[in-house]
Amino acid sequence: MSTSRTVRQIAKGIPTSDGAGVKLTRVIGNQYVKNLDPFLMLDEFKSDDKADYMAGFPMHPHRGFETVTYMLKGAFRHGDNQGNTGYLAPGSIQWMTAGRGIVHEEMPNQEDGPVWGFQLWVNLPSTHKMTAPRYQDVPPEQVPEVELEHGRVKVLVGDFQGVRGPVEDVVTDPLYLDFHLNDGASQAVKIPLGKTAFVYVYQGSAEIAGTQLPERHLGILSEGETIEVRSLAADTRLLVVAGDPIEEPVVQYGPFVMNTVDEIQQAIQDYNEGRF
Repeated sequence: MSTSRTVRQIAKGIPTSDGAGVKLTRVIGNQYVKNLDPFLMLDEFKSDDKADYMAGFPMHPHRGFETVTYMLKGAFRHGDNQGNTGYLAPGSIQWMTAGRGIVHEEMPNQEDGPVWGFQLWVNLPSTHKMTAPRYQDVPPEQVPEVELEHGRVKVLVGDFQGVRGPVEDVVTDPLYLDFHLNDGASQAVKIPLGKTAFVYVYQGSAEIAGTQLPERHLGILSEGETIEVRSLAADTRLLVVAGDPIEEPVVQYGPFVMNTVDEIQQAIQDYNEGRF
């Protein structure tokens, strides 16, 4: 008999800014939820005001982890110091493995209109921190969508009812699902034992094991094999995310995430001397 996960902690995101002044909500990586191994950060960026996002995220470095950008509305273009380019359209996902080092930018590809999306940071184990950088850019038409009795789900990463997401070969074996549920709809989701898991309700409200999660609230889940999500609004939208914990020391200095202070100092030196 499978065991059900419950909500062991509720947290609300903190308004902040990043990049060149992009306004966003930091859901993971703030003073209330520092990290959820292997997840280091979750940001939601949402605005209809171009002043909140037009400055974008100019060239900046990363080392030692992966960034996952998922767009709901609006468009960004991506470029790096190796000449790689990409385009993030509504419904697309980019899984970027920074590995040993990348310098890149993410800039709006529009002059006005709404922008809405998420960026998740996923740690890498020490054995993979210095791997070669790579990108998995997935356009919206390649993201499978499963029709439910009272809603639908986009399978970004991992497996849902035998349907696999397009992002592959990720060391933390993550699950990343985007649910749209009608009022009163209930949906069971299998999450393997041992994985760190959370739910983020970004529209409407939901209930898990008797605990209500209002809009723009994070629910950190207990151990178990399944969750039962029930929508409490006409159109509830939520992310279900899980991954294997790494269980190693985390030393973070801005965009560098390593295991020791010495490794951070080496990252700073390598970046300053142009070795990324």
